[in-house]
Amino acid sequence: MDIILVLQIMIGVIIFVMFLLAMFYLYLIRPKKKKVEDSSAIFYSENEQKSKAEEKKIDNHGRFQGVLTQESVFDFMEFDEIVDNMIVRKNKTQYVMILQCNGVNYDLMSEQEKIAVEEGFVQFLNTLRFPIQLYVQSRTLNLKEIISDYKERVSNVNSDIEKINVKLMQAKRNGNREEQEMLEFEKRRKQNVLDYGMDITDYVERLNSNQNILQQRTYVVVSYFISELGGNLENYSKDELDNMCFSELYTRCQNVSSSLASSQVTSRILDSEELAELLYIAYNRDESEIYQLTKALDAQYDALYSTSKDVLQKRQEKLDREINIEAIDLATDSILKADKQKQIEDLEKERLKTERVKEKANELLDAYEDQLNARVFEIAKQNVEKSSQKEEKPKTRINPELAKRTRVVQKTRTAPEMAKQQTMARPEGRTQTAVPQRKVVKRVTED
Repeated sequence: MDIILVLQIMIGVIIFVMFLLAMFYLYLIRPKKKKVEDSSAIFYSENEQKSKAEEKKIDNHGRFQGVLTQESVFDFMEFDEIVDNMIVRKNKTQYVMILQCNGVNYDLMSEQEKIAVEEGFVQFLNTLRFPIQLYVQSRTLNLKEIISDYKERVSNVNSDIEKINVKLMQAKRNGNREEQEMLEFEKRRKQNVLDYGMDITDYVERLNSNQNILQQRTYVVVSYFISELGGNLENYSKDELDNMCFSELYTRCQNVSSSLASSQVTSRILDSEELAELLYIAYNRDESEIYQLTKALDAQYDALYSTSKDVLQKRQEKLDREINIEAIDLATDSILKADKQKQIEDLEKERLKTERVKEKANELLDAYEDQLNARVFEIAKQNVEKSSQKEEKPKTRINPELAKRTRVVQKTRTAPEMAKQQTMARPEGRTQTAVPQRKVVKRVTED
């Protein structure tokens, strides 16, 4: 029994030892697998880093890889500042002005004109007494400002047409035929201008959508070195040196411009803002097409803080606009009311005229009552009353065929004949008075 117990104990100890050895073996094997995996991962990461570095080298080819400072940027740009339409370079030892030149259609000229241009350019080169540089810059054609200008003009023409329509309505109410024809002609002319302007605006907008259109500009660079002043420059201040260099440069640019005019080339001096735009496009060829310098200046990105109009000023402008609109409405209403009142006054004048004519006719009949027959006087009175009633009735249209078959014969009767005809049935003792001469219109209808 003792031997069996001892054997069992030994077997258990052996099994326990084998279990410990197996665990130890597993513990030793596991770190080796991790090391292999880590080594493979490190190998792949190194390869990826190398490939990424090569790609970065390819992408950053020609780009600055160091740290940019203000001094390094100024050294790269090779100019100090822009002041008084001049570019200051090399620590205020060189001043530059730039002339923008407009080309000529050389290929469309005749032979004599070409010869004249060539001789003018040769004369320009012979008159030079100082060095110049020619610079050509290509830009993408940007027509947004021109499009906005066209749209503003089109809106102005449209407002003019609306004003003409108001005047035309007033002329139709007044019955002024001549003014109505003139306004209709002016409206047709303005409408043609409006249609043409809208077509041009649409065409320019389509042209601006094409980004492949380039514009080439030619510049003449004129330089002046401060050493050309001579003398002791330390006696002059900075402002005095700037003024003297500006005067000399301006004189040179004027001479160049007048000499180029002999070859039919016009030129002008660029201002400070145009110089900044020229340099911005030269240093930022790709970004200049997306973000323009004029937009940055309008947005005040170069300022410490952006400013806007005062609140009171905005309210005042809004109030002015409202006053203008209400004033236009009031003026239009007053014109329409005055037009109606004038028509009423004209009708009243016509009515008063008819009454005065009737009164005057009755006075004349009363004045010659003693010279007329009683029956004639009574019929004449009735005719006066009937004529006034006919004038108050609306006028009827005349048949043109009847008008062609009718003719008016005008016969003049003197005062003695009228008196003789009216006094034939009177007693002989009565005297006759002079009757004013008048014209009697007699209508004869052809059969």
